[in-house]
Amino acid sequence: MIATNGKQPVIVTFRPKEKRKDQSDKVQIARRMISGIDRILDINLYDAPILNFHATEQEIERLRNDVNIAAVEEDGICKASGDGPNGEITPLAETVPAGIAQIGAPQAWDASRAKGIKVAILDTGIDALHPDLAPNVKGAVSFVPGETPPDVNGHGTHAAGIIAAAENGTGIVGVAPAAWLFNVKVVSNSGSGQWTWLIAGLNWCIVNKMQIAHIGLGGASVPAALETMCNAAFTNGLLLFATAGVGGPAMGSVAVPAKYKNVIAVSSVDSADVITPFSSRGPEVELCAPGINVLSTKPGGGFQSWSGTAGACAHVSGAAAVAWGAHRFATNVQIWNLLAGTARPLGDPGWDPLYGYGRVQVDGAALAPSPLPVAPLRP
Repeated sequence: MIATNGKQPVIVTFRPKEKRKDQSDKVQIARRMISGIDRILDINLYDAPILNFHATEQEIERLRNDVNIAAVEEDGICKASGDGPNGEITPLAETVPAGIAQIGAPQAWDASRAKGIKVAILDTGIDALHPDLAPNVKGAVSFVPGETPPDVNGHGTHAAGIIAAAENGTGIVGVAPAAWLFNVKVVSNSGSGQWTWLIAGLNWCIVNKMQIAHIGLGGASVPAALETMCNAAFTNGLLLFATAGVGGPAMGSVAVPAKYKNVIAVSSVDSADVITPFSSRGPEVELCAPGINVLSTKPGGGFQSWSGTAGACAHVSGAAAVAWGAHRFATNVQIWNLLAGTARPLGDPGWDPLYGYGRVQVDGAALAPSPLPVAPLRP
């Protein structure tokens, strides 16, 4: 996107401070090269020293030639991932949706309902007034310019219900019915967003000490700064889950950021634990979960079913919350190993490019004995 003053937004990743020839603050370095710098985003992490601002073509070239700077990149477009709503449904009584029963969540609730586990939903927002979500939504922020946190699209609210719809005698129950939800809006009401919004959202998750980040979006053309940010989040203790995407049945179709090493890619299966035709697949897939006709919450207080890998990913994010609630002093690496080690194997023995380590099994993870594994399963 080109601004009217001839400047365009850029993402500038600096080298760590001790590796810079100029030991000045990164904003000071940028100001020496940019006329009238309009700082949009300033991330002060050792592993991710990133600035986002507008610059002319000549200024961008100057930045790229500076020895203190690791990369200068354009922003890009990402989209909420999924096939969309299949229809509106009104539960007759409080209901445990089929997918949540399929992954063994109710059998784990005596051990943990994930009370107090902090789950950030990076998506189109959450309808915090929905009766099934209001008890568990504990905070909200929007990184979409000009839009407030509440969800009008429906994608983020659907994920929120799968993860943590509360037990309140009506509607549905989520995988982790007492988890704390945080609305981190990084996708617009139209269903599209920019990678810098996600980068800003991940920084917020680090600063506010989230434990789980559910990323319900994906894309193809991506700045390397996003992987830098995901790595920093993982290093800071976050467990990141992202939708594998709906690029199936093609192999090698996993979307970013799910395909990054420090983000867990989730594919989609049906009620018989068979990969869904639309689900992306490939060497980056690590877990799978139900993704067909998934019943959950919608903005305005209602309920609807969606299909897609975003719903599958929400099941796994909820499973992680339950497991972490049962093993309060575990690290993100231990919880990841626990989920992979207790998953129901599908496809090829051990690991499979369609199913990863298998379909997540909440009760297996929550009821696993201590001590938990500490060596990562991931290569």
